[in-house]
Amino acid sequence: MRFMITAARATDDAKHDAQAAADAPPDEALFAAYMKYNEDMQKAGVLVASEGLNPAGARARVGISGGKRVLLDGPFAESKELVGGFYLIEVGSKEEAIAWALRCPVGLGSAEVLTIHQMTELSDIPPRFREIIAEVAPTWSVSFSRAQ
Repeated sequence: MRFMITAARATDDAKHDAQAAADAPPDEALFAAYMKYNEDMQKAGVLVASEGLNPAGARARVGISGGKRVLLDGPFAESKELVGGFYLIEVGSKEEAIAWALRCPVGLGSAEVLTIHQMTELSDIPPRFREIIAEVAPTWSVSFSRAQ
C-alpha cells in the first residue's frame, strides 16, 4: 500500500509564515533530525520519494471556469494551511504509515500537521477502466503498474 504524507503548517496567515520560513533557515540539529528520518525510511525500504516545497518559490493555482482550466487569482488566497512537503511511502498498512508519521521529528514550522492519504492502487480501478488506461495511456500505464 502506498501513502502520501503531506506536511503542512496550520496557520491563519500562510503568506506571512511562508515568508518567515523562507527568511529563517532551520536549526542545523533539527535539519539533521529530518534528514535522519528520511534516511531511516530509505534504509527500511519504505520511502518512495520525499520533497520539500520552496516556501518562497514560484506557485500558481489553476481552477475551473466554464468547463475549462483557468489561472486563479493569487497562489494561495485565504489558505489556512501551507503545505511544506511530502513523503511517499510504501508500507503494509495504514497503521504502519501512521507509525512512520509518528516518528517524524518536530520543530520544522512547515511540518506541524502531517496528513496521511492512501494512494490509488491498480486493484482499486475497475477492470474496464484499466483497459481504457492501457488503450489511451500505454506508456503511463506501464509505469503505474510497476509502481504497484
